[in-house]
Amino acid sequence: MRNPLLVKLFLVFTILFNVTVFAKDTEISSEETETDLKTEIDEYIQHHLKDSHDFSLFSYTDNEGHEHHVGFPLPIILWDDGLVVFSSSKFHHGEDVATTGDSHYKLYHEKIYKTDANGTINYDAEHHPSNLKPLDFSITKSVMMILITGFLMLLLFGGLAKSYSKNNGIAKGVGRFFEPVILYIRDDIAIATIGEKSYQKYMPFLLTIFFFIWFLNMFGLTPLGVNVTGNIAITTALAILTFLITNFTGTKTYWKHLFDPLGDSMPWYAKIPLYIILIPIEVLGIFIKPFSLLIRLYANMQAGHIVIMSLIGLMFIFKNWIGSSLSFGLAFAISLIEILVALLQAYIFTMLSALYFGFASEEHEHAEAH
Repeated sequence: MRNPLLVKLFLVFTILFNVTVFAKDTEISSEETETDLKTEIDEYIQHHLKDSHDFSLFSYTDNEGHEHHVGFPLPIILWDDGLVVFSSSKFHHGEDVATTGDSHYKLYHEKIYKTDANGTINYDAEHHPSNLKPLDFSITKSVMMILITGFLMLLLFGGLAKSYSKNNGIAKGVGRFFEPVILYIRDDIAIATIGEKSYQKYMPFLLTIFFFIWFLNMFGLTPLGVNVTGNIAITTALAILTFLITNFTGTKTYWKHLFDPLGDSMPWYAKIPLYIILIPIEVLGIFIKPFSLLIRLYANMQAGHIVIMSLIGLMFIFKNWIGSSLSFGLAFAISLIEILVALLQAYIFTMLSALYFGFASEEHEHAEAH
């Protein structure tokens, strides 16, 4: 970071914003018990971690006891015997039933169910909602941040490409900051792990996945309160992309190594007992690799958000200058670490993806030399 003071001021502002939001959302009175306070803290953390159908920044309760949400609605897109589109403002943050034509929909725990005009939710024997759920293609808070990140990357790197063409290969403006990162990914990740012969076809994906994860991780540290990479559905989708590219671009050497790992080192009849064990392990490894990618990214980003929000919650539990100050200091320190973790997780995901691509693009002569 070129200006550490600005980073520290930004983190202090973010923590203070979260503290303010926390206080407004809970509206804790002196008569509430410690158990009720811990329950509210837990509910607030869970709400922060979940995706939502509107972009709500914070809420507050006025003097008359009415709760007000500050933010803006997002489009609801459903398939229920046809396309159904309306604004999430109809749900009024889950308090009202959205009516479109003859159909009624209820937002319940951030999932949309078909219901009646009264918003009745039926339950099965395990107390799970049994109402019909239409196919939900809505633009949620996470989806919107993905679109914003994609548009930002298009502007940044589209401008960097234009500056290269206009200035004889010399980056201008903000591109000067990103150029060393791009060169590092090319030289120290792609070429080093895949090889000069095959690295170019994987570079678009490696660059995209690195900056995509990095930018989303950094957005998660802002007062916007988005937790995109802490959503296991998102990390699963990213891991599936790595899985598909690895296996669809795999060479004959790659597939031969999976199903004939011993090669010609021993007679075929001597290999059969070993292959009963080795081949299932090799095939299982195809799925374990992307699974480790998605779990690592999801768990690290989810844990970081939980720790920071828990430390902010401790400020309301201690209710004194010493305990609250210590909690604030710890939250600030963890936020600094999370800046490093945001970059580190993007690097790890990109590096491991490049390693898998290197295995997939391995040629026969390289395997024999190894």
